[in-house]
Amino acid sequence: MTDLASEIAALPDKTLLLLDDDSALRTRLGRALEQRGFETELASSVAEAMSAVRAKPPAFAVLDMRLEDGSGLKVVEELRNQRPEAKIIMLTGYGNIATAVAAVKAGALDYLSKPADADDVVKALLARKDETAAPPENPMSADRVRWEHIQRVYELCGHNVSETARRLNMHRRTLQRILAKRAPR
Repeated sequence: MTDLASEIAALPDKTLLLLDDDSALRTRLGRALEQRGFETELASSVAEAMSAVRAKPPAFAVLDMRLEDGSGLKVVEELRNQRPEAKIIMLTGYGNIATAVAAVKAGALDYLSKPADADDVVKALLARKDETAAPPENPMSADRVRWEHIQRVYELCGHNVSETARRLNMHRRTLQRILAKRAPR
């Protein structure tokens, strides 16, 4: 951690845009990045992020892929136009190869799945051009990833168990049992 803190302290520009529509994650991750030394600006929509980029393009950006008013890829393109050397990391709860390729082609350096640990985000932001960030020290278990995905779909379906079960191609009672349990570690 001290190595990361000294690297951040040595940066000439510590401005960072954090775009995510999940207010709890945005607040928690934004606070963690500020504690590590970044000057963080928070945005909850593509429109907010676009106006922030146009007003003062940040040196770093951590952007959600899917938002209610569009895709974080629009913000990547705008930031690349405004500040080509900016380091951009994409976050998403829907990790798949196609979206990872689209993010990298648009100009993102790395692609992390949610919920991302602040240290993993910082390592990805500070990674050198020709190197990738080291794999996470303490990755989420497969059960935790599954649980997070189910919770996200459940939230997107307005906490409607039947609709969530249909979208996940899962029996309704099975989903109810999963939702009644605590989150796995």
